[in-house]
This record gives sequence, C-alpha cells and structure tokens, in this order.
Amino acid sequence: MCTGKCARFVGLSLIPLSLICIVANSLLLVPNGKTTWTNAEQLSLHVWLMAGFIGGGLMVLCPGIAAVQAGGKGCCGAGCCGNRCRMLRSVFSSAFGVLGALYCLSVSGSGLRTGPKCLINTGWTYPFKETAGSYLLNRTEWSLCVEPPGVVCWNVTLFSLLIAASCLEILLCGVQLVNATIGVFCGDCRKEVGGTAWDGAVAGTYLLLGCILTFSFPQGAVH
Repeated sequence: MCTGKCARFVGLSLIPLSLICIVANSLLLVPNGKTTWTNAEQLSLHVWLMAGFIGGGLMVLCPGIAAVQAGGKGCCGAGCCGNRCRMLRSVFSSAFGVLGALYCLSVSGSGLRTGPKCLINTGWTYPFKETAGSYLLNRTEWSLCVEPPGVVCWNVTLFSLLIAASCLEILLCGVQLVNATIGVFCGDCRKEVGGTAWDGAVAGTYLLLGCILTFSFPQGAVH
C-alpha cells in the first residue's frame, strides 16, 4: 500500500474514533442521561479533566483530517511538492495526536482504577479509591453507591470505551507518523514524470530543511 492510500485509511479510522471519545466523555458528564448530578461536587475529577473530549477527541480529530488530506489533494496543491507538504504537516499532526491519545489513556485508566464519585451513607466520596481497582471484579460492591443510580456501571463502560479507543488512536497515529515521514522523503504512489527515488528523497530533505529554517529564523528576526 502506498503512503497516500495508507494515510487516507488511517485518517478515515481516526475521525470516527475521535468522535467516539467526544461522545463518551459527554455521556460521562450526564450519568444515566440526566443532568441532575452534573456539578463539580457530584462528578469525579477524571470526568472534568475532559480527556475524551480534548485528548482523544479534538487532539486526534485534527491529525485524522490532516491524514485524509495527505492522502488526497489538499490546500498545498497537487504534484510532488504538494504531496510532500501535506505529508510533512501530517507528521507534526500525528505526533500531536499521540500526545492527545496518551492523555486520554492515562486519565481514563486512572478514572477506571479510582472509580466514580457517588453518594454513600457518609456523603459524596470515592468509595472504591482504596481498592486499587479490585471493585471491578466484585460487582456486589457496586451497590454501595446510592446516587447516581447505576453510576458504577455507567463509568466503567464509558471509561473502558475511552481506553480502548485511545489505544487504537495511539497505534494509528504512530503508524501515520512513520508513514508520513516516509512520504516526505520518498513521496507517495502517484506517478511522477521524470522523477526518481533519489530525486524524491532530495526534494523531501530540502522541504524539511526549509520548514526548520522558517521556524528557526522568522522573517521579522532578519534585518
């Protein structure tokens, strides 16, 4: 599979995954689909960190769009230079996406281990915080939470979904990071008239150096 087709496949996979993370995080804000408990005192900190909305959502949605554009005709124009320009942009976007997915994974994993904040006999607290995640295997303990009703199952399901989605996002962003880097130096599978693999590598190197120099020496810094 050429780098262009691979980029498009990865991008079309990342976009729905990012939307899944956004929806999952939104549902965590409304236990049982109700806004009755949507406040800082009755929802866990891990929900308010918005790992699914920001990390696995928006920070992965942008790399997904960039990857789709890298696999087709984007704003950089057509031809060898345009293809490599889009691939270079996808390199940085994919690295950004890896960071977002890692953030989502770490927060969701911690949220699943700590458990939800809920109302018990002594008030609003984290009743499973000291169990080190063992409550996941003992469903009889879930009845400790009086309100919101069914909040343990709600949180476990959604945080597990975020963990699974973020793991896939890390994998796909990593694949695109390597794929786009190859695309910068070697181009994609589009037919190039009069070009060779060596010419493509040289063009990719000059493009990368040009971008580095642009960021290192802004126009206003040179008099």
